[in-house]
Amino acid sequence: MLLTPHEISQQRPVDSWFCLRAQPKREHIAAACLRQISDVEVFCPRLRFRRLTNRGPVWFIEAMFPGYLFARFDYANFNRRIRQGPGVSGFVQFGERLAMLPEPLIHEIRRQTAGDEVVEINPELEPGRPVQVARGPFLGLEAVISRLIPSKERVEILIEWMGRTLYAEANVDDVLPLA
Repeated sequence: MLLTPHEISQQRPVDSWFCLRAQPKREHIAAACLRQISDVEVFCPRLRFRRLTNRGPVWFIEAMFPGYLFARFDYANFNRRIRQGPGVSGFVQFGERLAMLPEPLIHEIRRQTAGDEVVEINPELEPGRPVQVARGPFLGLEAVISRLIPSKERVEILIEWMGRTLYAEANVDDVLPLA
């Protein structure tokens, strides 16, 4: 829904969900600062996932909607304070009209995130799934999981290496599923 600030002041209920622009990689900071203002509700869903780095597999947390967060507040009373908040770049606007979100949309996103603002993306390891070795002598090689060894939290992987097919065991934390 798109309304001008004047229309919001005249026609809208006091509490509406607004889409805010955040400074790059500072969505969580903007959300934390806005949460300190009473009568302002903030929703900033984030994703937690593992990625292979030079140090091995590392957990990262990033915004689900990079550069954006959502806040519900009385526009007439809080718009200046919100706009000037640390990490906030401004309201999402289309010309003079502010982007507002319907309550059912926010509710659905919250439902999908199970009420937690941090959703962990951890693809299940299963036989036949391609993986990349993240630690050890086969670092960087692609393999296929041939079987799970749950009692040891290990997997058996099939690796094509130097023209041969090898079976090896690896800790579940030492392999990363490929997309």
